[in-house]
Amino acid sequence: MGIYGALSTAVTGLRAQSFALENISGNIANSQTTGFKRIDTDFVDLIPDAPQKRQTAGSVLAQSRSTNSLQGDVKGTSTATNMAINGNGFFIVEPPIGQADGDTLFSGASYYTRRGDFELDKNGYLVNGAGYYLKGLPIDPVTQNISGSVPQVLRVSNSFLPAAQTTRVNYELNLPQLPKTAAYQASKAPGSELLRAQDFLSLTPDTPATLSGATTTGTALPSTIAAAGDSLSVSVNGGPATVINFISGGGSSGNDIDITAYADVDAMLTAIQGLLPGGVTLARNPAGAITVTAANASDTVTVTDNTTGTSTTGFNLADGTISPTVSPATALAARVNTVSAADADKFVAQSISGGAITVYAGNGAPANVQMRWAKVNSTANGGAERWNMFILTNSEATGTGTAWTRVGGDYTFGADGSPSPSVEYTDLPGLTVNGVTVGNVRLQHGANGLTQFADPNGTAEVTTLNQNGYAAGEYVSVAVNDNGRVVVSYNNGQQLEVAQVVTANFNAANALKRMDGGVFAATSESGEPLLDNGGVIGSSLEASNTDISEEFTKLIITQQAYAAGTRIVSTADQMLQEALNMVR
Repeated sequence: MGIYGALSTAVTGLRAQSFALENISGNIANSQTTGFKRIDTDFVDLIPDAPQKRQTAGSVLAQSRSTNSLQGDVKGTSTATNMAINGNGFFIVEPPIGQADGDTLFSGASYYTRRGDFELDKNGYLVNGAGYYLKGLPIDPVTQNISGSVPQVLRVSNSFLPAAQTTRVNYELNLPQLPKTAAYQASKAPGSELLRAQDFLSLTPDTPATLSGATTTGTALPSTIAAAGDSLSVSVNGGPATVINFISGGGSSGNDIDITAYADVDAMLTAIQGLLPGGVTLARNPAGAITVTAANASDTVTVTDNTTGTSTTGFNLADGTISPTVSPATALAARVNTVSAADADKFVAQSISGGAITVYAGNGAPANVQMRWAKVNSTANGGAERWNMFILTNSEATGTGTAWTRVGGDYTFGADGSPSPSVEYTDLPGLTVNGVTVGNVRLQHGANGLTQFADPNGTAEVTTLNQNGYAAGEYVSVAVNDNGRVVVSYNNGQQLEVAQVVTANFNAANALKRMDGGVFAATSESGEPLLDNGGVIGSSLEASNTDISEEFTKLIITQQAYAAGTRIVSTADQMLQEALNMVR
């Protein structure tokens, strides 16, 4: 090779070290650049063709070696749209090519980057610090499943989130075997914990309670049971008394009954019946005894009898109060379907709270659903462990207006505390609460969601109570979660996943072509991108993988190698000078 060959080789060495210095310089300059991948330098020796025993070291060629597969440190940030990738993937991005009518235009080309400092621009696009727009896959707002396969530029809308009607309420609870209602009295026989249907229904008594009086025939004269100056007083439930006054002659008028105006006792009793308060009957029974009967189980009738007649016994009704009786079997078999506002306090005292939840109509109108449970029978009372559920459908009802409404059927529990038969759900068709029509709602209890176990507190223990509706919501913010999904938050408390950030993996990531802004382009050597949904970390950034101390070490080595190369040039120059001096 000779002196000229040595000189030429030394120059290639200087050129190679200069190339290495350029890479070191770029690495140090980008030591704080987000997602930057340093470039190392490889040296390749070039050997001239020569016999084995005449081979020389030859010159050197410097070339770049990428470190795209070497991850930098990941650090957390306070920006919710920042992202980092844990692994070897790349974000898929696209550069803009211009604007039209204030909107950004794109070419459709895809590039790849590890720079994840994305933020929303004025048009709702996610753009990183180098000006590249993030691409991903859209998510169906109803199913929350990915709805595409080709990545597209992601755009977040700041429009209102439409309201969603409540169609399902997940409701699970344990009912106490012995509900300790306000009306429950431990000192009483079993039954005080049960709902008294007769307090809310006009049940026909099994055996009407009566006050029986004189025994007479229907053809007897009225004077035999009443005389002029006699009176009969009747009141219901403590109300104003109706006083029947008996006179002789002049005819009946108002509450005055003329005993001479009627042919017999039956005729006079018929006239008196028209004057008595509603629900009270005054008549002769089959045995001929005059009786006062209350028709409703909830009525209490007070009687004061001041009649004598020619028999001196008169009507012979004992003064006092009467109440019809309803057998336990009749009361327990009855079902209270609605509870009026007037009876609401009694109902609350005989039931226990089952929790409350706000549900939403299709237009977003809220409705507060309050639930109460009433036990209507028990094994201790000779029946089955049976409950009814009620909903407060009108909290503003008054008087006879309906306040509470029974929903579902009978909930019956076996000895082991589980429903028998099983009740997995309760449908509420056309649910309306306080004038808000919610629609059809299903209370989902699940296979084991309703139980009746002993509870020392005697209260219902609600374990699950949530629903799937919501009011309309205004856009608040956007973030990327650790599943790589773009999540929009609204002021109604809802969060909607609108897109999936996808990553691109390459079999030969170090063969990607480096471009401005920390992006890479695919090449034939890198292979086609393989899309994946994993590895994204939200509120994080990947730092440069440049190690300053390592670069300084390489800088010293490069400097010394370059200095050594210059010595070779100087030595070759001296040797050539000596060769030229030979001819002098």
